[in-house]
Amino acid sequence: QAQLVESGGGSVQAGGSLKVSCAASVWITRTCEMAWYRQAPGKERELVSDINWAGTTTYTDSVKGRFTISRDNAKNMLYLQMNSLKTEDTAAYYCAACRSLRGSYGYTYWGQGTQVTVSS
Repeated sequence: QAQLVESGGGSVQAGGSLKVSCAASVWITRTCEMAWYRQAPGKERELVSDINWAGTTTYTDSVKGRFTISRDNAKNMLYLQMNSLKTEDTAAYYCAACRSLRGSYGYTYWGQGTQVTVSS
């Protein structure tokens, strides 16, 4: 059974940094594309960044140059380093894995989410 567990969320002032982590089942990090999504209150869930097994990454325009996604397949971990945080980055951040046309927002497996709050 697949398992994704996020950690590292919290509260920070604008301009600060946070790093969120996702611990994944071993077979996920060995075979699947992974991603970070976020959802702010009253808004749709949006893709922040994704990374394939080879390490190729994409970012949504609003976080380019500020966020960095990475994965450590040996440790079965996915990370999102967030710098120069803005109040509009406030959201619940979700780890997702294994792309699928039938999956929610295009991914099969989801974590429970971790809250990131950026204050002015």
